[in-house]
Amino acid sequence: MQKPIVSILTTVYNREKYLAACIESVLASDYSNWELIIVDDQSKDASVSIAQEYAAKDDRIQVHVNQENLGDYPNRNRAASYAKGTYLKYLDADDLLYPHGLGIMVNTMEAHPECALGISQEVAEDIKAYPFVMQPKESFYREFLKRGVLKLGPTGTIIRRDVFEKVGGFTGTRYIGDTELWYKLALSYPVVKMVPGLAYWRQHDDQEITKGHESFFYLENAFKHQLQTLQDENMPLEEDQRKQAIELVYRRFSRQILRLAKHGRWAKANNIRKSCKVSWSKILKSAAN
Repeated sequence: MQKPIVSILTTVYNREKYLAACIESVLASDYSNWELIIVDDQSKDASVSIAQEYAAKDDRIQVHVNQENLGDYPNRNRAASYAKGTYLKYLDADDLLYPHGLGIMVNTMEAHPECALGISQEVAEDIKAYPFVMQPKESFYREFLKRGVLKLGPTGTIIRRDVFEKVGGFTGTRYIGDTELWYKLALSYPVVKMVPGLAYWRQHDDQEITKGHESFFYLENAFKHQLQTLQDENMPLEEDQRKQAIELVYRRFSRQILRLAKHGRWAKANNIRKSCKVSWSKILKSAAN
């Protein structure tokens, strides 16, 4: 078997309902120089047996079962540790690749070797022909001063493995670990924006993103992470742009806190406010701007 150009990484925890369709979408890809690494995180259902059935038929597929449950992002790092490809392509077990998607992602990265991260996501500000390269300043201008460009899950990305390993992979922070990594990569490397519609992100109630919103983890920790990033010494925005971005982050956070309090979740809103070290006077002022 030749060395694969791209390692497709599928982390699994109780995904018997979706896993077969996910694997079938990889097998249906127009691009064939891949390995599919499936890492099960102690599923209680038939996920492992489903994965093993496919591995027995195609030697490009390998299945690993963790001895203990690691959790979402530590398991993503575990999957990457098995990879041999030049690129890492995360494909969540409940998502699908379109037949043309993998080839476009790999070929785009090959054409832009300076880029550490490739993303496929439709954003309103995309007024240039795909693919196009964003230098760090453009990435963060669009992220903080436009409608955002780095708010996407791993299924919509492809990553250079050498850079992933250089920065240490995901931190392990639940729910926002992907955004943490995209920001870290975009601070130091160009990002290539590819055509949208290369993969299908399935939405359902048993997703991490749903749990993150319902627990208000995103509200609290995305705010902290955004401020931390904007205060990073390597932030490429001009000083006036950086200050404007910080004001916008405070405004969005403050309006969400007030909305939470208005809907009867006063204690929760107050606890998040305290954790983020933002006064009520600051919240009222920022929300009004």
